[in-house]
This record gives sequence, structure tokens and C-alpha cells, in this order.
Amino acid sequence: MTTPVIGVLALQGDVREHLIALATADALARPIRRPEELAEVDGLVLPGGESTTMSKLAGLFGLLEPLRARIAAGMPVYGTCAGMIMLADKILDPRSDQETFGGIDMIVRRNAFGRQNESFEAAVAIEEIDGGPVEGVFIRAPWVESVGAEVQVLARHGGHIVAVRQGNAVATSFHPELTGDHRLHRYFADMVRDAR
Repeated sequence: MTTPVIGVLALQGDVREHLIALATADALARPIRRPEELAEVDGLVLPGGESTTMSKLAGLFGLLEPLRARIAAGMPVYGTCAGMIMLADKILDPRSDQETFGGIDMIVRRNAFGRQNESFEAAVAIEEIDGGPVEGVFIRAPWVESVGAEVQVLARHGGHIVAVRQGNAVATSFHPELTGDHRLHRYFADMVRDAR
């Protein structure tokens, strides 16, 4: 079994935590800040953070179009929280000039679960993840308002969609990298291996 090289978009957010989680999933993980670094990875994690800032920084670092092209070409990608927003084809309540990378036919609502002081943890049962529910850390988390026909809903919380997959793209509203449970990162690393 070959070791996949998985990047973590290192413009802001929980970069270090994702690098650690990917390493426990037997992936070679590295931070990505430039287009030439993006060209060297088999898959990419889009961490949490602030989606508007992420959009602007991706443009400043020359990553916006290369990321869109790689995702459209089928590169495996996993977005958590703000990363989920960045994978949405449409944002319900975008800030002015906010752009996404696209890749999942879904409409996402930003900060849907509330403000920072309304953050919470919850057990989330996820299709395709064995071993019981994962612990989800929801911090100013989005939820998915609706999905297209090709999107598989992997999990719901409180009646809202919080995990989805379309082809080689997967996204969660919550932060699994902030827990000791790295099953979602193993799931993604296996997706990357299968796509090579």
C-alpha cells in the first residue's frame, strides 16, 4: 500500500491539527501555500478558519484558479467547517466578493449553528465510518441547506446536513481534527489512495 501525499491548505485555520491527524492515518502530510506545492500532492484538506479570508488569501497567493482546476479534475479534497463552505457551489449568505473553489453541488449557510459563544460538541453518526459516532466540534459551523442529485448525505445533526460526499470531495460542518478520533482522516486518506 503506497503512502499518499496529502496537503493541508496553510493560509489560516487548524493546519497543524490536520497535519497530525493525517500523519496518524499513514499519509505524508505537508502544508500548501503556493501553486507549485499544490501540484505535488495527491489530495488536499481545506481546514476551518474564516471562509471570506480564505477566499481572499487564496487569490493573493495565486491558488484560487489552480485549486478550482485540480478539484474539477477530480483531486480528492476534504473540507472542514470553512473548508465545507469553500467546496460549496453556492453560499446562501455570502459576503460581498466572496468566492469558493466549488466541487460539491450544495448550498451552504455560513455560521448556521450560531456565533462563537454558541460553539458545541456533539456525537455525529456518519455513514461509511465504522466504530460508532465521531465527536464533532462545531465552531461557528455551517450547515448544508440543500444538495444536488449526485451528493451523498453522510450525516445530519439536529435535522441539518453536516457531512456530505460527491465523488472525490467530502466535507463536514465540524472539526474532527480537534479530537483524538482520526477516523475521518483515515477515510479521506483511503479515498486518496483509491484515486491514485
